[in-house]
Amino acid sequence: MQVSSAEKRVVVEATPAALAARVADRFLTRVRARTKNGRIAHIALTGGSMGGAVLSQAAADPRVNSIDWSLVHFWWGDERFVPRADADRNAVQSRQALLDHIPVPPENVHEVAGSDSGVSLDEAAAAYAAELARFGTEEHPWPSFAVCFLGVGPDGHIASLFPDREEVTVTDAAALPVRNSPKPPPERVTLTRPVLNSSKRVWLVLTGADKASALGLALAGASYTSVPAAGAKGRKRTVFFVDEAAASEVSPDLIDQAY
Repeated sequence: MQVSSAEKRVVVEATPAALAARVADRFLTRVRARTKNGRIAHIALTGGSMGGAVLSQAAADPRVNSIDWSLVHFWWGDERFVPRADADRNAVQSRQALLDHIPVPPENVHEVAGSDSGVSLDEAAAAYAAELARFGTEEHPWPSFAVCFLGVGPDGHIASLFPDREEVTVTDAAALPVRNSPKPPPERVTLTRPVLNSSKRVWLVLTGADKASALGLALAGASYTSVPAAGAKGRKRTVFFVDEAAASEVSPDLIDQAY
């Protein structure tokens, strides 16, 4: 089947496990390509079951030992404002799945402050924006991610940018505090759309029949304010990695079997 859209690719695997393996393979391939000549790679991670599954698959791949992890910096598209060791934190999940198993320097892992760190939610968001600015480019006060992983909720949310809320429309900040989140926990820190969309590659990973409607709307060009996933776009490539259950409403001519 041919791809009819140059902007968004859809890659389908039969099961979540097969999908995690596919994405992990692409991730390691991309990081190796980026770092083999000494270039820095900034990676934005996501949480959730698939975010952890992809990283676990990467950790089990022998190629993980051939990468110079001192050249890789890890960030998160959003974080729950809970204690730093709380299992709900995306960073805790990512460490358990991959980061604790590779020789990445501690200073290359950029976490949002926890609720037990002595700072407020607003201060945590401001500190994260300041940390991003330390690695800013000529164009933006934040790094350009080589790969930005995003999960997608059944409501179409990405990071902690939820439908029809103010955060999804903000363009003059890199990181924002989120209160009264529709999905618990209620307090979070999220990157904004300009940061996510300045990534070279945006990879959205989603599984399950409950995500089919959100995926269909995102591919159909729905309003990003109502379906934030529809507004996610990498500068070089945007790929939706999905399982067959999530792809039930995707037109066959949108599926890329070669990527």
